[in-house]
Amino acid sequence: MLRDITLGQYYQADSVIHRLDPRVKLGTTIVFIISLFLFHTVWGYAVAALFLTLVIKLSKVPFKFMIKGMKAIVVLLLITVLFNLFLTPGEPLVQLWKITITREGLRTAVLLSVRLTFLIIGSSIMTLTTTPNQLTDGLEKMLRPLNKIKVPVHEIAMMMSIALRFIPILMEETDKIMKAQLARCADFESGNLIKRAKGLVPLLVPLFISAFRRANDLAMAMEARCYRGGDNRTKMKPLHYKKRDYLSYAVVVCYFVVGIAAEQLMPIVLNSVIK
Repeated sequence: MLRDITLGQYYQADSVIHRLDPRVKLGTTIVFIISLFLFHTVWGYAVAALFLTLVIKLSKVPFKFMIKGMKAIVVLLLITVLFNLFLTPGEPLVQLWKITITREGLRTAVLLSVRLTFLIIGSSIMTLTTTPNQLTDGLEKMLRPLNKIKVPVHEIAMMMSIALRFIPILMEETDKIMKAQLARCADFESGNLIKRAKGLVPLLVPLFISAFRRANDLAMAMEARCYRGGDNRTKMKPLHYKKRDYLSYAVVVCYFVVGIAAEQLMPIVLNSVIK
């Protein structure tokens, strides 16, 4: 399961999406997430699915690799779907004993599961096609206006970059510790909830120690190299917009407009056709 977590990982490939400016990918991801919360019909999600399919195709990242990242949230997805399916009031469809499935609950559960799936895959594309250094530079560039109100933009961007970079490292460390403890006859799965929680102690203690040790080594390395953040630092690879970046912004705007139009117009068109 730990090896299936793709958040924070970078997939090396030569694609149009990989070559885009990180600010474009950050902005596109934000717009895509906002659109998912604005869409409430099948037509809006159909436009989102087409847009997401196009981006995945252009990124040259295998779809199976992205699906691996969904395994980590299957339990959360099931809990969300079941709560909406059984606890949403409305017109009853199926009734088993005291459990009632309503039409509104079924619709909400389906749309919410699709929304969550699209959100995870869309966010994964950004991290899979952008290195942590590029994400840091793009985020710092986008938030630079906040420097005028004394917001430490550089430090915030650097912390987010380090956090993303540490995710796969800590997952690999957890896997190694778990295998070492299993070789010593540790049990992480049997017993009740309290026993399982106690069984995680041999895993969590060395993991926290390893995480603090890595953080301390990183801090010492930065201090030894006289690292100082701020506006006076120069970039080895400065960010500059190119034609493909402006074209990408235009495509994102078109997607947003088409999605909103489909949300508003398609039900009207269908009603007129039926009548």
